[in-house]
Amino acid sequence: MALDEPKDSDDTFDVKGLKFVVDKEFMGQAENIKIDFTGMGFSLDSNIDLGESGCGSCGSGGSCSD
Repeated sequence: MALDEPKDSDDTFDVKGLKFVVDKEFMGQAENIKIDFTGMGFSLDSNIDLGESGCGSCGSGGSCSD
C-alpha cells in the first residue's frame, strides 16, 4: 500500500470519502480487497495468497518482512 496518483492502468474507488487507486490487473486477481485499520497500522486481505512474506500490518508500529 502506498500513496499514488491514478494512471490509465488503474481503477479508482471512493469509499466513505477515501479515494483508493488499484491497478486493474491486480484487482482482477484479487477480486475483493479488505483494508482494516488495526490501531497499529493497516491490514490487507484479498484472494491472493501472499504467503509468509509481505505486509501484514505496515504503518506506525507495524512491521514488513521480505
